[in-house]
Amino acid sequence: MVTVTLKGNPVKLYGKQLEVGQDAPDFTVQKNDLSEYIFTGATGKRMIIVSVPSLDTAVCDMETRRFNDEAGKLPDCEIVTVSMDLPFAQKRWCGAAGVDKLITVSDHAGASFAKSYGVLIEGGPLDRLMARAVFVVGRDNKLTYVEYVKEIGEEPDYEAVLDALK
Repeated sequence: MVTVTLKGNPVKLYGKQLEVGQDAPDFTVQKNDLSEYIFTGATGKRMIIVSVPSLDTAVCDMETRRFNDEAGKLPDCEIVTVSMDLPFAQKRWCGAAGVDKLITVSDHAGASFAKSYGVLIEGGPLDRLMARAVFVVGRDNKLTYVEYVKEIGEEPDYEAVLDALK
């Protein structure tokens, strides 16, 4: 079991945390144009799936901008950032931040992703938001890297994420 904290205080996560070698679970979320984004496996491409509490926070902003920059250098890799932010807020944020190389999706309606990936926060000030985590999915739909960032206010290990793609 992974321990995640917010300002040093433990945070309860709903569901079972994933591990390297497992199949990436399916999920259905909403793109910022309000259409569905349905993940039913990596189907021959590499993916980075990132969960963040909210794009409107400093660390999530930095992290999403960084992965957007990396997306421009990884032509055969799709990067998806998932948050509970409403699609309208995601669209506004992406426009203001110039984020256009990755896909932002909202899990606000059913928490499909958050429950399947074990990142849904239960209780406390971030109730029903998501813990910060990164999942790298290989072409065979197997998880090749899993990081539940131990302190929600910190960034993930970008180098380890990128190394997992090699």
